[in-house]
Amino acid sequence: MNYTTPPAIEAEGLIKTFGGHRAVDGVSLTVPTGSVFGVLGPNGAGKTTTVRMLATLLRPDGGQARIFGHDVSREPTAVRSLIGVTGQYASVDEDLTATENLIIFSRLLGLSRRDAKSKALALLEEFDLTEAASKSLKNFSGGMRRRLDLAASLIAQPPLLFLDEPTTGLDPRTRAQMWETIRRLVAQGSTVMLTTQYLDEADQLADRIAVIDRGRVIADGTADELKASVGTSVLQLKLLDRDRTEEARSIIASTLGVEVGVTAAIGRITAPLDDASATADLLIRLRENGIAVEEINVQKPSLDEVFLTITGHQPEDEAPSDENTDRSVA
Repeated sequence: MNYTTPPAIEAEGLIKTFGGHRAVDGVSLTVPTGSVFGVLGPNGAGKTTTVRMLATLLRPDGGQARIFGHDVSREPTAVRSLIGVTGQYASVDEDLTATENLIIFSRLLGLSRRDAKSKALALLEEFDLTEAASKSLKNFSGGMRRRLDLAASLIAQPPLLFLDEPTTGLDPRTRAQMWETIRRLVAQGSTVMLTTQYLDEADQLADRIAVIDRGRVIADGTADELKASVGTSVLQLKLLDRDRTEEARSIIASTLGVEVGVTAAIGRITAPLDDASATADLLIRLRENGIAVEEINVQKPSLDEVFLTITGHQPEDEAPSDENTDRSVA
């Protein structure tokens, strides 16, 4: 008899509407067990709403989703026993110590007093919080709070962990520590679904990445596959006269036969480039049209170029939506 392990997550055509706004518009995802799956997109793209539906915190208005084969709408209790959720804001009590917070979470999950204390101490050690175990959370830094919140979500040792922008607002050193924690969790057998606005974070951690923009998945693949989708190289240039950016964009598109993105804040034009020799023809056409170039370079693509080419804007260009965000639950 053949036994197959179902994917950690299977989502098909998920839809969620708030008032007249469709926050999630037909999202489909498959997350293999034992992997890190990155969901990349700007504020308001629908990342958090998607996570909340998968974690049974919101009921989908359309589509369906399964966690290890269990339907999130019909079997929410079974799903909740298999997941941990760490949201964008810590769900800890500032008036209690780190140890007290973890013991309370453990007791709520059914552990005895003795086991709850043992679990709390083990998690504090794992997340490098032992020295702060007896301190009030009012004295914790943002990074310490995030680590404690992640520790709380691991009390039940769930096989699937949702991390909704876990490093937002953290300094680079603490972000790097969180990255190492995530890698360790996966090495120990967990599956992680990670939402992020940080392109480098998705590049560093994710085995596969889905790019979400305006409630839809617009690209899906490994980091290398997504980079390859915009060409073997990327052309970047800035003009002396930014008022002629749209004219230059049109010339570049027609010369290279590609889609061209513009970063509005700095006037940078980005285009995929399969043949670097075409750069000379492009510069000649720009000069013939009296368009002076201030800077130009050709480099291997990054996820920044992927996102800009696919969406036409950078992740930070889009303002936040009215999408609600729950506090963390374990």
